[in-house]
Amino acid sequence: MTDIFPNEKRSWIMSRVRGKNTSPEIKIRSLVHGLGFRFRLHRKDLPGKPDLVFPSRKKIIFVHGCFWHGHDCVRGRRVPKTNSVYWVEKIHRNIDRDAKHQSELQTLGWDVLVIWECEMRTPEILSRKILLFLQEK
Repeated sequence: MTDIFPNEKRSWIMSRVRGKNTSPEIKIRSLVHGLGFRFRLHRKDLPGKPDLVFPSRKKIIFVHGCFWHGHDCVRGRRVPKTNSVYWVEKIHRNIDRDAKHQSELQTLGWDVLVIWECEMRTPEILSRKILLFLQEK
């Protein structure tokens, strides 16, 4: 199946996809800040440049988009109709890379929490999950 957009248009669309400061990430930052926690953003000296870093607690939060990081929810299992082989391989590379970064962080003594985009539909449950993660020793 051919792409519905010409190469120039597809390139422009993909250039608009952000890797940091996404709307789910900003919502999580606001939620965590509202819970009274302070954090650092995208530390380049840590594997995977984590979204939120809590240095004094040795805790890290990644905010993952379900499609881009291959979550097992409906949105994460979706496969594009065009260039599907490329996208399936790309998502698998992302999953492998994420696992590698999390393993490296845990080896360095960090606790890691992944928040999926679909989890943001239930803010009360998500708030409790974040509080439990950040308050545990």
